[in-house]
Amino acid sequence: MEDGVKRKLKNKVLMELDLSIEPTDEDISRIIDRCILEEDKSGYLPLKEKVELRKELFNSLRRLDVLTEYLEDEGVTEIMVNGYNCIYLERSGKIEKASKCFESEEKLKSVVQQIVADCNRRINEASPIVDARLKDGSRVNMVLNPVALNGPVITIRKFPKDVMTLEKLIRLDAVDEKTADFLKLLVKAGYNIFISGGTGSGKTTFLNALSAYIPKDERVITIEDAAELQLKGIPNLISLEARNANVEGENEITIRDLIKTSLRMRPDRIIVGEVRDEAAIDMLQAMNTGHDGSLSTGHANSSRDMLSRLETMVLMGMEIPLEAVRMQIASAVDIIIHLGRMRDKSRRVIEISEVLKVKMGEIEINKLYEFVETGEVKGKIKGALKRVNDLINTDKLINAGLYDEYKESINGLQKI
Repeated sequence: MEDGVKRKLKNKVLMELDLSIEPTDEDISRIIDRCILEEDKSGYLPLKEKVELRKELFNSLRRLDVLTEYLEDEGVTEIMVNGYNCIYLERSGKIEKASKCFESEEKLKSVVQQIVADCNRRINEASPIVDARLKDGSRVNMVLNPVALNGPVITIRKFPKDVMTLEKLIRLDAVDEKTADFLKLLVKAGYNIFISGGTGSGKTTFLNALSAYIPKDERVITIEDAAELQLKGIPNLISLEARNANVEGENEITIRDLIKTSLRMRPDRIIVGEVRDEAAIDMLQAMNTGHDGSLSTGHANSSRDMLSRLETMVLMGMEIPLEAVRMQIASAVDIIIHLGRMRDKSRRVIEISEVLKVKMGEIEINKLYEFVETGEVKGKIKGALKRVNDLINTDKLINAGLYDEYKESINGLQKI
């Protein structure tokens, strides 16, 4: 149907709505149905088009307009709005242009304000950047003019409705069964683990999968900028979310504030969704003060690069000697799991490394597993994680009574 007819119908529906009361979804649907039937008196519109038109009108009035259709499409993993008249989608790791767009920039701005209002955030020309989340848990980043030159920009990262498990990641070839068994033991034994990787490499998904093996009798506190973790099966779970400053620039609650207050909440483990600034100081101190088994993620190109980034983040908030920073990191972080997005768009564990002591001014790394590519078949990369070295710091496994299971998990695995 032509856009002009759609706008006419939408205006007609708006005129018939009683705005003195809050209309229900049923009220709006009933008015939409009546307006479509009145417009199509001759019956030239096929039933399929009527149903599609009804859905579009309802979404534009009650939900997130054209975004609703793509949010409900389970095949879409990312939605990228580049101004009101240009939307791109990611399906199966590949980017394609969407067939629909917003009718105007005003409508897009209205959707932006609806999103921030639903999660108690704010965005305007004075504060044109915001991170938020949708009711289904999808992560949203929004940027307005004058920062975004081509109009409001929205990037939505969707998460699977079904919780991702290590078993599913094994089926997707993200990790093999033997390595997964090894990682389960590390989580149970209370190793402090950092998950590193580039954008879209699956860090949050992998953290969610690992969290399933945290003992059920432990108290866990999650800390995030915008809540997106989907931890399941942990009865004693507290979720904390940072808060932006208000219009006056006051009442901000940062990740650092939340980490500090979490230490007074008797946590066994602290999970920070992502460390990206000077909050790294407090995260490391938490790991160093008896909260074994803490987990976090960070952007990096390798395990070694993750350590360098942690150093930089700590120095952003505290002027202390670099060697002291490195000693803090080496004492706090036990394991780094590095994820990568391959050229065939698959996400895999690329490297697992053990963080050792500082020696000759540098943090030593013991590489435990490394992904070795063996070829490519019909565009799909073939390869496997290969064992490189044995774990050196086995004290936590021994104390947890899991050392024999660890030896069994690596039994028969040949080193490179």
